[in-house]
Amino acid sequence: MQQSVAALPRLTLESVHVRAALVPLRRPIVSKVGIYPEWPFLLVDVKTREGVVGSAYLEPYVKGAMGAIAQLIQGLADQWKGKPLAPLDVFRKGMQSLHLVGRQGMSMIALSGLDMALWDALAKAAGVPLAVLLGGSVGSVRAYNTNGLWLIPQERIADEAAELVAEGFDAIKLRLGRPTLREDIRVIDTVRKTVGDDIRLMSDFNQGLALDEALLRCHALDDQGLQWFEEPIVYDDYAGCAQLARELKTPLQIGENIYGPREFLKAVQAQASDLYMPDLMRIGGVTGWLRAAAIAGAAGLPLSSHLYPEVSGHLLRVSDSADWLESRDWGNPLVQEPFVIDNGTVIVPDRPGNGIAWNEDAVKRYAV
Repeated sequence: MQQSVAALPRLTLESVHVRAALVPLRRPIVSKVGIYPEWPFLLVDVKTREGVVGSAYLEPYVKGAMGAIAQLIQGLADQWKGKPLAPLDVFRKGMQSLHLVGRQGMSMIALSGLDMALWDALAKAAGVPLAVLLGGSVGSVRAYNTNGLWLIPQERIADEAAELVAEGFDAIKLRLGRPTLREDIRVIDTVRKTVGDDIRLMSDFNQGLALDEALLRCHALDDQGLQWFEEPIVYDDYAGCAQLARELKTPLQIGENIYGPREFLKAVQAQASDLYMPDLMRIGGVTGWLRAAAIAGAAGLPLSSHLYPEVSGHLLRVSDSADWLESRDWGNPLVQEPFVIDNGTVIVPDRPGNGIAWNEDAVKRYAV
């Protein structure tokens, strides 16, 4: 029998354990921001005196940044040792402690990792999935496959597009911003001929264009039937993004690089995009997501996720304007039970917490 939230036991933070892993990618990332044959993960475990352990992870992109982020997590956690485990309190105090050093970059990333692990511990103590703890329910979330179609040679595009659909999806993402407009059009045409017109196509430029080039390129691609144009230009050029959103028929998508709910509000106030997709590592973990989701919901803006499918799935289940979950399998080797893909959706499971339990053999194998 599941324990009621009202009867939650008092949890006391005892320690935080952070481990680093580097997982090889079966389809290396080739994008405007870099080439990644392997992907870094920081595994965060919050231990309580009562025996409950909350788990989460971060994807810090750069292997060399993992040590510094781990130290920041430990520093934040040290302030709460021996105190009640209360994610909202930790987030508020954590943000206040960052006023002098800045609330972006690694400081926010560290707070986000700690926050996600704290929420997992709280849900486990309640004996319910995170979505249920937050007042929602478990179930399916529509998803698209982001596991390929990078800036790879043209001759590989058709096979990879077919593979992405065969993995159980009716929506996939391809990367654009090749050297010429003609090459982008050729890639879209190849994917369409391969997967058919019923498969939805998201596109991502990975901030690879200057504004003048983005205006020319996106206007030229505006009749291609794409689900969205993601980050054509640098993410924090809200004025440029707003111009693109006003002029284009295809919806604009940004958000993965926005740090914290306050910055998220600035983007919304600037009408910088039609769609938003926060990244849990940057938006502020579960707490930051909930606050950003409230802003998006009140503004009527569709909200999708960026990476972190396990935690994002729970949060989309309780977000007013939930749209799409970005599904990726890069972290699957590290977890015991990856979430199930079913007919174009990701199934958020009915198990306590966020559903993450480490595959310790894999963690040891990929340890840095």
